Amino acid sequence: MSGWLAERAGRAERSAERAEKKPGEVADPLAAQQRASRRADRVSAGMAELQSWLDDQVRRGLSGFEQRGYSELSRLAARMVDAQAPGVAGAVRRAAGVVGRGHGWPGELLEELSLIHLVVSAHGRLGELPPALADTVQSRIGWTVETARVLAEGEKVEDDWHVLGRVIEPDDRLTVRRLWLRGVTTGRLALILNFAPAGRQLDPLPARPGELVPGVLSFYPGALPMRALLTQTAPRLPSPRPGGLNAKQALASYVESLAADPWNERWPLVLADVRPAKNGENWALVDQAGDALEVLPGVDLWKLLAVSAGDPVTVAGEWNRAGFKPMTCWDGDRPVILS
Repeated sequence: MSGWLAERAGRAERSAERAEKKPGEVADPLAAQQRASRRADRVSAGMAELQSWLDDQVRRGLSGFEQRGYSELSRLAARMVDAQAPGVAGAVRRAAGVVGRGHGWPGELLEELSLIHLVVSAHGRLGELPPALADTVQSRIGWTVETARVLAEGEKVEDDWHVLGRVIEPDDRLTVRRLWLRGVTTGRLALILNFAPAGRQLDPLPARPGELVPGVLSFYPGALPMRALLTQTAPRLPSPRPGGLNAKQALASYVESLAADPWNERWPLVLADVRPAKNGENWALVDQAGDALEVLPGVDLWKLLAVSAGDPVTVAGEWNRAGFKPMTCWDGDRPVILS
């Protein structure tokens, strides 16, 4: 009952916030500060509860967790929603999904819980962290940065941006599209996120995968700034296939990203001269030296297999701890969208 009341109060407060601020109207800075303070108090209370639960698990161990873990973590995720920490709630839900999944689930669960513990600990030391890392921690907790602030204060980078690929993830409530870019001159990686309620269309793409979009990107703050807003554009242009990395170089770049942002979930990679090959029941992309990156289980590779036909190809995709998700490949200089 108390959780329901807290959620109801939170909804009422958010409705009041929307009512207070009309299009074109300047928000009351004092009211905004008070709302932010109330939310900070809720977040701190939620983090304290989560820290206490994590400490209990260290004392008790994971024995019997297969039976009780999913329900406990689901309850905690709901509590983090009440505490207005949606980023942490998502991390706790991911941990819940690991419980009992496959033979190696205890190790995967420990990894997920370690990352949650790290963000909880970092929240308790926000004032001691470098500003960029503190921004990253706030983002992982679920604090958002207003678009106006990004456009006004965000780092500006002008380049011809090669669209490496896009991933669309729909669910019952929200469709998310990730568009990955790489600067031709700067080599800078960038992510443009778009959202649409279920049943509604996403905004049009600024360019198709494999094309160039000249423009200026404004980057969100953080220790590993990748998310950006495209603020100025010229007409999109055709582009040759991008240069890529071998498997070892690709993994090394991912490790470097984790050094900056330990919670980084996805990393864009362009692999050069790789061939798809069977790896047990799954697939892998093998480079000229015989090193390989495993493809995410369940990914349909038939289009990539048809383009490759056994020859080496360039492939762009997302890498995470579970494997590689191909987005685009190139037949010569002709891009082929895979996802």
